[in-house]
Amino acid sequence: MIKLITTLILLATVFMVNATDLKVGDMAPNFKLQATNGKTYQLSHYLGKQTVILAWYPMANTRGCTIECLSLVKDGHLIREYNVSYFMASVDPLDDNRAFAKETKADFPMLSDPSKEAAKAYDVLNFFGVASRVTFYIGQDGRILKIDEDISPKTAAQDMASHLKSLGLNKRKKL
Repeated sequence: MIKLITTLILLATVFMVNATDLKVGDMAPNFKLQATNGKTYQLSHYLGKQTVILAWYPMANTRGCTIECLSLVKDGHLIREYNVSYFMASVDPLDDNRAFAKETKADFPMLSDPSKEAAKAYDVLNFFGVASRVTFYIGQDGRILKIDEDISPKTAAQDMASHLKSLGLNKRKKL
């Protein structure tokens, strides 16, 4: 029964139109969420310091989400070439995301929003009660630079790096 429900949720998120009400240029909603590494992350801490990538995903330990996470593990170095912090976020309980991060060997924070407040603020909560797969690129000034609703889980990290380049973000200086 759980497999059937999970399959239906995944099918629905694949065929849903996301169309968030947030637009490029809008101020991104602040979030304060616990992460799989034991820390709490808040968007306001990055203002004036770094661009933030917030990649919402539907559910830990599901096929597409696992593929996306593994892409960020394998090719995360492409993203880290830029002055950014990046996160995957879901409405899963923290323990579920911890197990997911451990299984995928995630080397970046995965955020949990079990109250669904941040997911609602970002307008990614779908009618199944999980987040739609949408990635937000948030500038150092807190404004949304890009909203990507056409995510390819297999190439997520490569696509993020490409978007960072097309947004004109500079790469980190090599030491």
